[in-house]
Amino acid sequence: MKRPRVVLADDHPLMMDALKNLLEPDFEIVGTFTDGHALVEGAPKLNPNAIVLDIGMPTMNGLSAGERLKKLLPSVKLVYLTQNIDQDMAREAFQLGASAYVIKSSAGSDIVRALQEALRGGSYVTPVLTKGMVGSVIKNFKQEKRTNRLTLRQKEVLQLLAEGHSMKGVAFVLNVSPRTVAYHKYTMMEHLSIRSSAELIEYAIKRSLVAI
Repeated sequence: MKRPRVVLADDHPLMMDALKNLLEPDFEIVGTFTDGHALVEGAPKLNPNAIVLDIGMPTMNGLSAGERLKKLLPSVKLVYLTQNIDQDMAREAFQLGASAYVIKSSAGSDIVRALQEALRGGSYVTPVLTKGMVGSVIKNFKQEKRTNRLTLRQKEVLQLLAEGHSMKGVAFVLNVSPRTVAYHKYTMMEHLSIRSSAELIEYAIKRSLVAI
């Protein structure tokens, strides 16, 4: 039987190797990536059935990368494997097209089960995140109103600023003008009721929009 084609994306080499060894008996690992931009550029060429990706990756976080990939590969299944146990983060992932959300500290069987469920057309979330929740957890995650949502471009600008790039540096990476970067920065601050650049960076770190 032909094994499903899977792409892996994580900026920690040891985690990538462990994940590859765990999944290879059941899945064909067709590519690995260590940052979000490389993932978005390279994954579509590999025609994967599923992508296992971290949220906190350099240059472009997993949520932004996943949002772009769902536009490029509508049928691909996104399985997030992350340290972040925040329900709001899981909610954001599902609302952006995720099929599964798995915590890295979970058993290895968790990620295998999540991939299998996603490829069958279902959804999966690590049980530790669903304690005390009633009804269809995935449905609740997908339908709940999103608050303080940033646009994809705003999240890209915010991540690069949080990684220490100047506004000119961000403009160069994103191929836009510094004035456009400044517009996005101050629009975000107004939208989030944030008064300083330091608070904006703190927001990015709390939301795992930047790899620490």
